[in-house]
Amino acid sequence: MNMKLDPWGSVNIDDYSKLFDEFGIMPFEDICSELPDPHRYMRRKIIFGHRSYDLIKDAMKNKEPFSVMSGFMPTGGGHLGHKMVMEEIIWHQKMGGDAFVGIADREAYSVRGISWEKCRQIGIEDYIVSLIALGFEPDGHIYFQSGSENVKDLAFELSAKANFSELSAIYGFSGETNVAHMVSAITQSADILQPQLSEYGGPKPTVIPVGADQDPHMRLTRGLAHKMNMFRIEGREDKDKNKFFSVRSKAAPEGSLAEIAERLPWDTKLFEGHIDVYGADDYNKLLETVREVEIENGGYAFVPPSSTYHRFMSGLQGGKMSSSIPDSLISLKEDPKLAAKKVKRAKTGGRVSLEEQKKLGGEADKCSVYELLMFHLVEDDNELAEIYDECVGGKRMCGTCKALASELMEEFLTDHQEKRELAKDRLDDYGL
Repeated sequence: MNMKLDPWGSVNIDDYSKLFDEFGIMPFEDICSELPDPHRYMRRKIIFGHRSYDLIKDAMKNKEPFSVMSGFMPTGGGHLGHKMVMEEIIWHQKMGGDAFVGIADREAYSVRGISWEKCRQIGIEDYIVSLIALGFEPDGHIYFQSGSENVKDLAFELSAKANFSELSAIYGFSGETNVAHMVSAITQSADILQPQLSEYGGPKPTVIPVGADQDPHMRLTRGLAHKMNMFRIEGREDKDKNKFFSVRSKAAPEGSLAEIAERLPWDTKLFEGHIDVYGADDYNKLLETVREVEIENGGYAFVPPSSTYHRFMSGLQGGKMSSSIPDSLISLKEDPKLAAKKVKRAKTGGRVSLEEQKKLGGEADKCSVYELLMFHLVEDDNELAEIYDECVGGKRMCGTCKALASELMEEFLTDHQEKRELAKDRLDDYGL
């Protein structure tokens, strides 16, 4: 396939399953059944893939620390596509995650030329207010990239581990790409790794919920996390087939390997550049010890970040949602009655005639109205399944679904906008 995913461009993914082979993304359905109270995006396979989500699942199960982090580039109004990410952040926060939301004003300035003042205005009015209205709690962290010394300092350190060839291979950067654009890409890596800084509790699993087009950021960040760490642990076998672990130094301070060996309860052999560990029956204890020594010696001991990937919503008229085509999307600040009218004009999966619809059934999988119900408007899976079955069975006509979806959309936006007004009065609670 040789697909190039562009976080700043227009990517149309027709077959999400190809991403499993092309980029090593794992199917999410294999892990969904092991989660407590999975979100409807998970249950309905809207979240289709992941990287290392096992770490998050185990942290939730064992009541161990984990974080969730995502962000928004403040270039236009928040819409239903952004609401998906907001809901995923909030769900993980409710499941016990320490939640971080970054407003990517450095990215907006470098890539879209948006002024700093406009970035702040859009960031607060279009994203942060809706995020709070949807249920984001004040114990989370909301920040602007330009105002975070943590992010800027970490981005500078990470940039020492990245080079132009790597950025070009991942993003397609060329000699025409401005330097600020490259800096903004590294800044996103700093956003993703910030939850693991010592002031937030140190190394921990962190999940980033994104659309599939954002995977380049994940690949870059996971690579940088590995490069920043002082040690790596490898499983090995000796000539007699005895298994052991080898802790390898990557320019770690002198004496740090000996510190690790002294703290381990198992047999160790210290060599120049590595120690071999025999009889270790608790990998987590070994990993914890290595991380402790790294942090004490000034390192970060980052856990490579996890990620989830969700499907894109279709535009209301078919094709992709686009801010340049107002009728293709619904804004979170849109007049509820006008939004309801948009839904009634939306493209459906209906047949060309009533008779054919009854005979062949509708094509719910091609219907933007059914997609609204599935993504946003119907929480009960049984109710949604009934709508689907009636549609494809020829018992439900498009007008019925449009009437239901338009009514539910008007109700949602009316309620959401009332909560937005309340959220504006609570910005101080979030340090804004």
